[in-house]
Amino acid sequence: MKNKNLLQKFGLARTIIALFLIALFIAAPFAGVSIKDSFENVLSRFGMFSILVLSLVPMVQSGCGLNFGIPIGVVCGILGGVTSIEFGYVGYMGLFMAMVFAILFSIFFGAIYGYVLNKIMGDEMLIATYVGYSFTSFMCIAYLLLPYKNPVSVLSYGGTGLRQQIPVANYWMKQVIGNSGNKMTMGLISKFLSFNIGGVHVPIGMFLLFAFFAFLVWSFFKTKTGTAMTAVGSNPEYAKASGINISRVRFVSVILSTAIASVGIIVYQQSYGFIQLYQAPLAFTFQTVAALLIGGASINKATIPHVIIGTFLFQGIITLTPTVINGAFNIDISEILRIIVTNGMILYALTRRNKVNE
Repeated sequence: MKNKNLLQKFGLARTIIALFLIALFIAAPFAGVSIKDSFENVLSRFGMFSILVLSLVPMVQSGCGLNFGIPIGVVCGILGGVTSIEFGYVGYMGLFMAMVFAILFSIFFGAIYGYVLNKIMGDEMLIATYVGYSFTSFMCIAYLLLPYKNPVSVLSYGGTGLRQQIPVANYWMKQVIGNSGNKMTMGLISKFLSFNIGGVHVPIGMFLLFAFFAFLVWSFFKTKTGTAMTAVGSNPEYAKASGINISRVRFVSVILSTAIASVGIIVYQQSYGFIQLYQAPLAFTFQTVAALLIGGASINKATIPHVIIGTFLFQGIITLTPTVINGAFNIDISEILRIIVTNGMILYALTRRNKVNE
């Protein structure tokens, strides 16, 4: 009976996905895939995506639903990173200034985004999807017109307009000696306090930064504004009767989500090694939403444990599936499985909009 209650609390869907992930780890050596590399890749991708997934929590808690407009925050992070490079900031100062610029951009664009969502209460997720696509397309034009001049960032043949990918190796990364003695380039946050366990590199810096932002989000929801935000998401009628300004609370949650997403993409970029522009922000929408839903969140309740569990499970599946399947069967169905997992979990969660742990 106790095991049954534990299964119900964790959720059948998450149990199946967790078992599948364990099976992939077990099958990896038989498919010729290094188990050490598998663990290292999963840990690295968890660090890269965790803050992005965390950014969804404020909007979910305020009743704005899943943030399908996360590309707005991603674009703000891109602008912050490019601006930091434009001014020549390097090292940890470069990363810090990129985050500062990103947050400033996110306050401006997040305010516009929040104003739009307050005008269409009840259809936030539908409209957010269109806003994300529209804003990304608009920025594809803006990237060609913005007055950036750094040769690293601009198109070489014209001297104006930003590149498709901007390398950050000389700004946010540093060369280190790998396990095999060869030189490798690693992001400064990924490198910070990192160490090896049994040949597996553990990027402590990214974990610590995620823990810091998770603590900030947790602390925020202990404040008066955070409590009001939770009340608005749980029961807007009760919140209105209590004198809470629903529009203001939702407005704050959208700006907060956008700001956290802008920082999250910078963490991703310093690990990946490039700032990706133009249509790239759209790739993060369903990955982050699916990860949060796999963790057990619904469209009106999300917590930090949901972020941790979901990000680890989702990134584990996405990372291991292609390598194990390709090694075992010499075929590539990774994209098919990614679509099934991503959209299937979103569909599962949306059909249980008020049942968080089902």
